[in-house]
Amino acid sequence: MSGFTIAIVGRPNVGKSTLFNRLLEQRKAIVDDVSGVTRDRQYGIADWNGKTFNVIDTGGFVPESEDVFEKEIKKQVLIAVEEANAIIFMADTATGITALDEAMADVLRRSTKPVFLVVNKVDNSERLLEATEFYSLGFDNIFFISAMSGSGTGELLDAVTALITDEQPSGPDDNLPKFAIIGQPNVGKSSLLNALVGKERTIVSEIAGTTRDTIHTHYNLFKKDFVLIDTAGIRRKAKVHEDLEFYSVIRAIKAMDEADVCLLMLDAGKGISAQDLNIFAMAVKKGKGIVVLVNKWDLVDKVTNTAKEYEKELKQRFAPFTDVPIIFISAKDKTRIFKSMESALQVYENRQRKIPTSQLNEVMLKAVESFHAPVVRGHSIKIKYVSQLPTPVPSFAFFTNFPDDIKQPYRNYLENQLRQHFDFNGVPVRIYFRKK
Repeated sequence: MSGFTIAIVGRPNVGKSTLFNRLLEQRKAIVDDVSGVTRDRQYGIADWNGKTFNVIDTGGFVPESEDVFEKEIKKQVLIAVEEANAIIFMADTATGITALDEAMADVLRRSTKPVFLVVNKVDNSERLLEATEFYSLGFDNIFFISAMSGSGTGELLDAVTALITDEQPSGPDDNLPKFAIIGQPNVGKSSLLNALVGKERTIVSEIAGTTRDTIHTHYNLFKKDFVLIDTAGIRRKAKVHEDLEFYSVIRAIKAMDEADVCLLMLDAGKGISAQDLNIFAMAVKKGKGIVVLVNKWDLVDKVTNTAKEYEKELKQRFAPFTDVPIIFISAKDKTRIFKSMESALQVYENRQRKIPTSQLNEVMLKAVESFHAPVVRGHSIKIKYVSQLPTPVPSFAFFTNFPDDIKQPYRNYLENQLRQHFDFNGVPVRIYFRKK
């Protein structure tokens, strides 16, 4: 999984969200003609020609007054420039070059990151002629597109994905399990790290993160070595003051790419937010192991069954992937913090699990016998053989006569059977149907 991250920047209303949706092929951002309607910053995973990368849409900002507006936009652009691997700078040919575009171009020209200037709403030859004025901004990579219809986006994606290489720099800890502590600002990520690492000084070595500002700590517990990737270690640059949330999202995504298991930390008092669910869904999509830590549990008023009720509610929000460990901790009081590491080590083992083919077939073909896939167009679907694929995420191929006719409910049944018989707690499982 590539950890390549691209950020879309530009003033409000140039079509950033429309392009974002097109890259992700889904209507995820709210697209509207009102300036500053992208309130939630959006992030997701895009695929192009077999290459995968993270996309971040920096929202337009609703101005109180012009100068606050420019300051806020500049702030987001600075964060994006600092954190992303490449920038898509969007402008709009219908309005031409504005003072804001010039100001942004000025910031981006000083950056060493690749910048793709994307001029939107070029949907006829007249517009194409008008769009040539954008060459004056002085960028080499210019693309004229229509985000609405998609014309020109293929060339843009070709250029962006050409930057993605598969070489990962290797380090001394490459074979150790890597756990990333992720979550919103102020949920207690640093407190957890300090509680684990604090007085015991079990750190063997401090390796500066390959990604700037994620701190890798080599740790030893229960005679097991692993690396903790801390996204809370935001050594902030003086020039970027606010916008912690945007910052922490980019950090979490980067840490996620490096990790085997993500420890998603929630604040017990605040519950789970849409952003937490978004991060959870990304971890699942990236095939990472997941452990959910509900922190500050010591501050919650306990009624009978509170933990049970709380867990049930969380699992409803996580559905359909509910087979995840949920641990109630207090980083401050060090309650159950070692249990959370034990759980992460267990999830790491589960993610590595390889099941002998004979055992897999014995168990799963029995499950198929006791509950057959529904008949399609008069054909009965037969599954003859199952094998585990050699992938980092537990993935299984079921060989069948009609691979395209097996529907989601039956896929869910097979996944539940796999989970019931083999321990994949905390790990996304992938199922494929192949023609036998």
